[in-house]
Amino acid sequence: MSFSGKYELQYQENFEPFMRALGLPEDQIQKGKDLKSISEIVQDGKKFTVTVTTGSKVMKNQFTIGEESELEMLNGEKVKAVVRMEGNKLVSEMKGMKSVTELNGDTITHTMTMGDLTLKRVSKRI
Repeated sequence: MSFSGKYELQYQENFEPFMRALGLPEDQIQKGKDLKSISEIVQDGKKFTVTVTTGSKVMKNQFTIGEESELEMLNGEKVKAVVRMEGNKLVSEMKGMKSVTELNGDTITHTMTMGDLTLKRVSKRI
């Protein structure tokens, strides 16, 4: 099973409260909430490159399963984290936030949890 492909955001839940909790300014939250983001995932064995384009903002993360990598969070902050593969899921924890990316057929569900808040983003392969 390969995560490789391009995916377009279909819908998201709890975007605004989650971004506020991350400390994003209100104008950025309002600008970003209705933009359709495109995620491109390139998987080469255990090596991944994930590029997320939202409007004019491009966020690119590269990591190898099981190895510590520097990852950019949604608020632009760079943190060190280890991404694990658990079946059809990529799981990581950084700065009190758990990130789970699950692949089911042509759909990727990315769930981020921080305390009581959960941001859920569902994207379809294009």
